[in-house]
Amino acid sequence: MKIAITSLGKDLDSEIDPRFGRAAHILIIDTEQNKVDVIDNSENIDAFKGAGIQAAALLSKKGAKILMTGYCGPNAFKTLQAAGIRVVSDVTGTVKGALDAFANGELSFSESANAKANW
Repeated sequence: MKIAITSLGKDLDSEIDPRFGRAAHILIIDTEQNKVDVIDNSENIDAFKGAGIQAAALLSKKGAKILMTGYCGPNAFKTLQAAGIRVVSDVTGTVKGALDAFANGELSFSESANAKANW
């Protein structure tokens, strides 16, 4: 299974980036092949609007089935749902910590988008 996690850095020890569409990086972890694909999301960081929708489309293209992030807005959430990607919001800490918490059943899937962000 491929799990996408927003990240401030390029490895599993990096902190989670709380933003989805404007995250610095998105790591896609293939749990079956034990591989990590690092996506540089700089193209979306300065997008006027639609960053979440563009990032959601990219995750779909990459085959991700789960997204773990701090915040996922309504338009991105709808796009992810349409692509069959389940969302885990309000994730904090490191990428590795989030993967471990998910594997241990400590995180649950979001039923809706987060409230509007303040950034």
